[in-house]
Amino acid sequence: MKDYKKLFGQTVCSLRVNADLTQEELAEKADLSRRFIQDIERGLKSASVISLAKIRSALDCEWDDLLKKLR
Repeated sequence: MKDYKKLFGQTVCSLRVNADLTQEELAEKADLSRRFIQDIERGLKSASVISLAKIRSALDCEWDDLLKKLR
């Protein structure tokens, strides 16, 4: 079975690095805590739909880019 939290976290981390953002900068742009972003990237937390939308907007990416590994 896929570890969806870990796969999503890897995607967020990759998109963040490609956007040349620190975890702190992404957190600020998404109006989320740095700790939450860190936990998402490490696969320790799940994100609500609202948090997903905030992260997607802050990364300026398409939904497909954010969720493609979860298929």
